[in-house]
Amino acid sequence: MKIIKNNKDFFDQSLDEIKLLKYINKHDPADKYHILRLYDYFYHREHLFIVCELLRANLYEFHKYNRDSGGEVYFTMPRLQSITRQCLEALEFLHGLGLIHCDLKPENILVKSYSRCEVKVIDLGSSCFQSDHLCSYVQSRSYRAPEVILGLPYDQKIDIWSLGCILAELCSGNVLFQNDSLATLLARVVGIIGPLDPEMVARGRESYKFLTKNGKLYERNQETSRMEYLIPKKTTLAHRLPMGDQGFLEFVAFLLQINPKNRPSAAEALKHPWLSYPYEPISS
Repeated sequence: MKIIKNNKDFFDQSLDEIKLLKYINKHDPADKYHILRLYDYFYHREHLFIVCELLRANLYEFHKYNRDSGGEVYFTMPRLQSITRQCLEALEFLHGLGLIHCDLKPENILVKSYSRCEVKVIDLGSSCFQSDHLCSYVQSRSYRAPEVILGLPYDQKIDIWSLGCILAELCSGNVLFQNDSLATLLARVVGIIGPLDPEMVARGRESYKFLTKNGKLYERNQETSRMEYLIPKKTTLAHRLPMGDQGFLEFVAFLLQINPKNRPSAAEALKHPWLSYPYEPISS
């Protein structure tokens, strides 16, 4: 059960989420596409209550618990493959309805069954139709796509970027693009994935906030107000994800392409060879 604070913005956002969940559930009567089921909603003492199916921990909390408890590693390659397939099927379905999730992150993917490694995508409170007037502030910072940061028009490919970040995090246990600001996030992206596309930088409405005219990343020091250059620390996905095998690394790199034109759609990503690699079956 989700209880919405008595606050107009939260209330409006939750009404949008209810409408979207009803719309999505209606188009998925057999519950095939790994998206949260809405059961009921009601108003009580000036609070809105949303009743959904009962699920387990989110992937962020479960990963943290799994690591801190010192038990057997849960997020093995076969399980990551299964989670990836389910998330992509959810995204392919959402995108087919003309929707963008806009806030995919480990906290918004919940476990349905630990033993069978089944997950569900939740929290459509930030979601929108691609035909809507698109907000410039979408996606939690660590999972935000380069085109959103640079202030470019965006589409459903931003969800694919977020999924790449999530898979890297589940594999390594650490946020892939660790940052304390958008400028340091971009520096991490450049250091791990490669240079920003010059055409994207030239067209981005927000590019000037992070890059000088000659393309150098910078940040304004909050205390001194002085401009400081950021030198991206060069590394690789292979170095950041030592637990990942070659197929997994290639797949994550496939999702994390800086230019969204080169990034796959959910349907294209589902055809990648890594997703049909025959790992040992997951024991339930």
